[in-house]
Amino acid sequence: MADAALRLRDLFEQLLGVPLPVRVRAWDGSEAGPPDAPALVVRNRRAVRRLLFKPGELGLARAWVAGDLDIDGDLYTALDLISGLVWERGEDSRTLLQSLRDPEVRSAVRGLLALAGPPLPPAPPPEEIRRTRGHLHTRRTDKRAISHHYDVGNTFYEIVLGPSMVYSCAYWAAPEPDGTLESAQRDKLDLVCRKLGLQDGQRLLDVGCGWGSMAVHAAREYGVSVVGVTLSQEQAAYARKRVADEGLTDRIEIRVQDYRDVTDGPYDAISSIGMAEHVGAERYLEYAEDLLKLLRPGGRLLNHQIARRPQRDESAYTLDGFIDAYVFPDGELAPLGTTVTQLERAGFEVRDVESIREHYAHTLRRWVVNLEAQWQRAVRIAGPGRARVWRLYMAASALAFEQNRIGVNQVLAVRTPDTGASGLPLRARTWNRA
Repeated sequence: MADAALRLRDLFEQLLGVPLPVRVRAWDGSEAGPPDAPALVVRNRRAVRRLLFKPGELGLARAWVAGDLDIDGDLYTALDLISGLVWERGEDSRTLLQSLRDPEVRSAVRGLLALAGPPLPPAPPPEEIRRTRGHLHTRRTDKRAISHHYDVGNTFYEIVLGPSMVYSCAYWAAPEPDGTLESAQRDKLDLVCRKLGLQDGQRLLDVGCGWGSMAVHAAREYGVSVVGVTLSQEQAAYARKRVADEGLTDRIEIRVQDYRDVTDGPYDAISSIGMAEHVGAERYLEYAEDLLKLLRPGGRLLNHQIARRPQRDESAYTLDGFIDAYVFPDGELAPLGTTVTQLERAGFEVRDVESIREHYAHTLRRWVVNLEAQWQRAVRIAGPGRARVWRLYMAASALAFEQNRIGVNQVLAVRTPDTGASGLPLRARTWNRA
C-alpha cells in the first residue's frame, strides 16, 4: 500500500507540533493533507534526508534547487503557508537541541530517518556557493560574490528582466499596475534623474551600473556624462555594447572597477541603485564617506536600497540562509534608520526618503511571469538548478515586500557646502510629475 505521504504528514506534524497547511504528495504517488491546498511534492527519499541533515530553510532550499521538492499549485500561496513553519520559527541550534529533548520530537525524527533510507547527507547542489575563510567585503570577496550572482549569462537576465534590463524595482503608476514593466522601469530611472537634478553637461557616477540602463537614460535624456562601475565582466561587456548601439560612447564610460578605487572626482551626482545591499554593515560608513569625497559641494547622492525591519537586539541579526548560499553571497540588509544615520555620520545632509516597497512586490511578480513564460529556455541557458533558485527567490521576495517584512527606499542626500546652500527647492518633491 502506498502510504509515504500519510507517514510524512504525520511525522512532520508530530515534529512541528502543528497541522501541515499544505498537502503532501510523495514519491510513491500517495497524497495526504487538505485537498484544496497546494501540494508539497516530495519527489524522492533524498528530499527527506536533506531536511533531516539541515533542518529549516537551508535544507528546504537545497531540496528545492536539486529538484527533490516541488510545488503543485499556486507558488505564492504555498510559500505563504510554509513560511510560518520555517522562516518565522528560525533555525537556532539551541532551539533545535532543546526540541530533541522532547520524546515526541525524537520519535518523529526516528520515523523520518527510517523513511528516508540510508542516513547519508546528500551533497549540496552545485549552485550553492562554496565558502572560503576570511573577512567579508574585501575587494576580492566582493568581486567573487558579484560574479556568483551576475555572471550567470546576460541572456538569462534578458529573460527575467525584459528589454529594460533594470535589476531593481520599477516605479508603477497605480496600485494595480496595468502598464508594461519597461515603462515602469523607465519611470524609475527618470525619477532618479529628476531627484538628482541632472542637467546638461554634468558628470554622473553610477555605482553598480548593471547593464547600463541608468547610464544610457541619463546621458540620452539629460545630456550628462556618465561613468558606470561594476564588478561583473559580463555586465560591463553588455553595457558597453548598449552604449555603442546608442551612439553614446563620447558620453558614457563603463568600467570594471570597485567603487573604492574611483578617484577621478568630483562628480555632480551619484546614483547607487540596488548596490548598497552588497556593501555590508562594517563597511557602510566607509562606503558613504567614499561617495561623499567623490561629490562636489552641493552634489547629490540618490541611494536606492532594500531595507529590513529593525530587531530589538540588532546583534542577533543573521544573513538569510537561502539567499546567502544561492543568491546574494555576503549580502546584508540594514534598517532604514541605520542607513540614514550612516549617511549623516559620513557628512551627508539627508533631504528626502521615499518608501517604494509595494513597487518592488509588483516588479518581482512581473519577473516571475517572465521567467515562467520562458522556463524551458531559461533552463537550457542557466541550468535547472539556477532557474529554480531564481523562481523561489523572486516569489518569496515578492511576498516579503507585500507583507512588510522588507522594504525598499530611495534616500536623497546632499554634500551640503559650508554656506548651507543645499541647492534643493524649498518645496519638497518637485521632481514628481502628475
